[in-house]
Amino acid sequence: MLMNDLDYLTVLKEIKAEIQTARLQARAAVNLAGSLHYWRIGRMLNERSEWGNRFIENLSRDIRLEYPSLLGYSRRNLLYMAKFAATYLDLEIVQRVVAQLPWGHNTALLDRVKDPAEREWYAIAAQENGWSRDIMVLQIKSRLYQRQVIANKTTNFAARLPPPQSDLAVRMLKDPYIFDIDVEEGATERDIERGMVSDITRLLLELGTGFAFVGEQYHIEV
Repeated sequence: MLMNDLDYLTVLKEIKAEIQTARLQARAAVNLAGSLHYWRIGRMLNERSEWGNRFIENLSRDIRLEYPSLLGYSRRNLLYMAKFAATYLDLEIVQRVVAQLPWGHNTALLDRVKDPAEREWYAIAAQENGWSRDIMVLQIKSRLYQRQVIANKTTNFAARLPPPQSDLAVRMLKDPYIFDIDVEEGATERDIERGMVSDITRLLLELGTGFAFVGEQYHIEV
C-alpha cells in the first residue's frame, strides 16, 4: 500500500493529538501526585502545630540539606502545605478538585478566596478553561464568581431551557461585564478600539468561552 500526502497528514494529526493527550495526562498526574504529597506533609505539620514556628524552620533547613536539588520545601511553602491540609480536610475534595491544579494555583486560591464554595468554583473553572495562575487571579479580582452566581440565581434559564441553551442564555445576560479599558473621557471610537485590542486577552476572558481574536479590522464577507 503506497502512502499519499493525505494519508500521511491524517496519521501525523492523530499522532500529534495522542502526544498532546499524553502530555496533558502526565501533567495532571504530576499535579495530583504533588498536591497529595503536600497535603500529607501538611497534615503531619498540623498534627505537631504546638511545636511552634521554629519546628518549621528546622524542617526546611534539614530537608534542603538532605536533598539540596529539591525545590518546594522552603519555610514559606511548608506553611502553605499546613494551610492547604487545614483548609481541605476532605481527601475526596482534594483528589477530585484542587489536586488537579498546579501548586501555584492552589496557593493563590488559599491567599485570595476565603469562602469554600467560591474557592471550589474557581478551582473547577480554572481546570475547565485552562486558566494560567495569572488569569485565574485576574478572574478572582474581577469577582467573576459573584457575577456568574448572581446571573444564575436571577434567571430561570436552567429550569426552562436545556443545556447548552441555558448556559448560553446566562452568559448573554451576565451582570455586569467589566470592560475597564484604559481610555480617557471623550475618547473616539478608534481610541476605544485601540484600548480593547491592547488588552484583548482580558477582554475575551471577560466575554467567556467561545471567542477568538482573528485580527484587527478583519474583513468578513456576509
